[in-house]
Amino acid sequence: MEYRDNVGLDQSRVRYGGGGGGGGRRIAVGGGLGGIVLLLIALFFGGDIGSMLGGGETQPRTQNTAGQPNCDNTDDLEANPDCRWVVYENALTDYWSGAFTSGFKPPAGMQIFSGQVATACGTGSSEMGPFYCPGDTTIYLDDQFTAQLLQQLGTERSDVAELYIVAHEYGHHISNLTGQMSEARSSGNDTGPKSAQVRLELQADCYAGVFFANTIKDQNSPIESVTQEDLDRIVEAARAVGDDHIQQQSGGRVVPESWTHGSSQMRQYWTATGFQSGDPSSCDTFSTDDLGG
Repeated sequence: MEYRDNVGLDQSRVRYGGGGGGGGRRIAVGGGLGGIVLLLIALFFGGDIGSMLGGGETQPRTQNTAGQPNCDNTDDLEANPDCRWVVYENALTDYWSGAFTSGFKPPAGMQIFSGQVATACGTGSSEMGPFYCPGDTTIYLDDQFTAQLLQQLGTERSDVAELYIVAHEYGHHISNLTGQMSEARSSGNDTGPKSAQVRLELQADCYAGVFFANTIKDQNSPIESVTQEDLDRIVEAARAVGDDHIQQQSGGRVVPESWTHGSSQMRQYWTATGFQSGDPSSCDTFSTDDLGG
């Protein structure tokens, strides 16, 4: 993935090292990795989650309070790679703000944190993986732990894999804006390959694909190009976060009835559907029986 030179950035919505919103009781919507990793590892192994993922830590890590990096434009990436999170957020907001005819509001922010963080959906932790909280419309992630999870699930950290994960979480925000998230949650907590939970996650994957298809066509986007190798990494990231793959990696048997995110095949299918169509309307995962499984 190549970045375009000298594109101005707005870093006002990206926060590093701080806390999120207040402690409400709403449930956070899991992301590409999400709470399913924590749940399955606890289910199959029990005990200390942090040490099972190789971290060896049982207490939350100290939050980084060094402050915001200076990310005025894409040229700052060379001096400070942390500016890539601002690039991701700006590229996503630029695309989705143009895709809506009215009623668009960007997420309140993207919070890069370490250890634990307060959100409007309750206390979030690194071990939950990246997630979107509809209560405060914020995307939360621990960049170091996200890389660790990707490696644990058999793929590599790369900028394009990170952007896929952030684009998926941003896709949840789009579902929140359109009301489909609320409809999906009103159906309860059913699980399984055709459950509302799975359909919501597949829709976010599709929206991620739509974003990639369109951002590389925008001459003003900070993302200049996505290569075939990048596409392969996106597909690999989608495969790595499938419920069946996570269950296999966790040492257990594949139990489709417990799925909340969809199989690797389903997630790859909907990411590809979004990328090939470039059209958000192709992402109606709620009105089809063909979920690509």
